[in-house]
Amino acid sequence: MKLALDPQMYYSTSTVYELPDHVARMGYEWMEISPKADFVPFFKHPRIDDAGVRKLKKVAADAGVGIASVLPVQRWSGPGEDERQAAVRAWKRAIQITVDLGVNVMNSEFNGRPEAAEHAEAQFLKSMDELLPIFEREGVELILEPHPDDFIEDGIEAIELIRGLNKDWIGFLYCTPHAFHQGHSATEIIQCAAEKTRYVHLADAWDHTSNNGLRYITNPPGNPVRVHQHMEMGRGEVPYEEVFAALASVGFDGVISSCVFGWEDDRDGVNTRQREKAQALITEHFTR
Repeated sequence: MKLALDPQMYYSTSTVYELPDHVARMGYEWMEISPKADFVPFFKHPRIDDAGVRKLKKVAADAGVGIASVLPVQRWSGPGEDERQAAVRAWKRAIQITVDLGVNVMNSEFNGRPEAAEHAEAQFLKSMDELLPIFEREGVELILEPHPDDFIEDGIEAIELIRGLNKDWIGFLYCTPHAFHQGHSATEIIQCAAEKTRYVHLADAWDHTSNNGLRYITNPPGNPVRVHQHMEMGRGEVPYEEVFAALASVGFDGVISSCVFGWEDDRDGVNTRQREKAQALITEHFTR
């Protein structure tokens, strides 16, 4: 099992080459690289060349930090064909960057519009037709998560589509801050995914469905927003004991990544406490 940090709270003040030192300073041995403007931005082609990839690989090694995964987010499910083709082109380059970094795991979202789910799934599968042979040839594992405001938000529906892709090396990511958007308990989802559960994102959130749905108030009433947080563990209502018990029950041995966003004023403290809390839960549930 790998315990990683997504150092997103350092993105605005650090280049991608400075991230490994932050990760090491927080006591983590592994780093997840999520979308970053000078690396692989949201919905754009990668912004790093081969020389930059070599530099990043060296600075990570010098810091004693392994790169657990690369996380692109591209519009590979459309809505338009131009967007889909651009996303596939960006994915091909991102896969090459990942391989050149010596990394064999990529994680992402389905990334299609929920109001046009059938079209989004068709676009997604068209992209898979192009990309799956490349993942397979390069030996890169793909791990997917349902996401709020995606064409698949339900955890079990996501697992069913992943199984439908019929590739042993495609796995499921359980994202704890999205727990209340997934339609089922953590136990139900993780045990349904079973051996497909390969990755976990750790952050907290409030249950937006509680209090008759009035935990958050948006105007006008009934608008289709998806509100969630990526808070420090313990600030919200995610049932971490249940999550880790379920992970242990399926023999989880993948990556657990701390993914807190929006608390830059105490980022060092948050990231340190996240590591300590995660390690305590791992010890409690996996060393019995």
